[in-house]
Amino acid sequence: MATPVFSKEATVPIGPYSQGFKTIPSTPLVWVSGQIHAGISGNLIEGTIAEQTAACLKNLVAVLTAAGSSLEKVFKVTIFLADMSYFAEMNTEYAKWFVWERNMPVRSCVAVKQLPKGARVETEAVAQG
Repeated sequence: MATPVFSKEATVPIGPYSQGFKTIPSTPLVWVSGQIHAGISGNLIEGTIAEQTAACLKNLVAVLTAAGSSLEKVFKVTIFLADMSYFAEMNTEYAKWFVWERNMPVRSCVAVKQLPKGARVETEAVAQG
């Protein structure tokens, strides 16, 4: 499966995520494409950054479930923000979805110039199958 990696020689995580994970190569993986804050129809869900982050994560959970996985099996998340000023609000909502104290997924968060359909938040993940 996956084992969390922690090094006292690296920067302590500044949010709800782990420094790294080591996986066994034979473990099936689920790669989830970027999920924006859109409903089933494809229309963007309006609201706060927190509400839009929740919509992204709801879509992420739906894809993981369809693949026979779950949020608890995620070990890598990438978050794209249209503006880094959204980080604190996104991070607060994100922490509600990833609530366990140990084995938090590793995470990257970057600001990008533009997201599909004018979205403000997008998430992608890799999980155990």
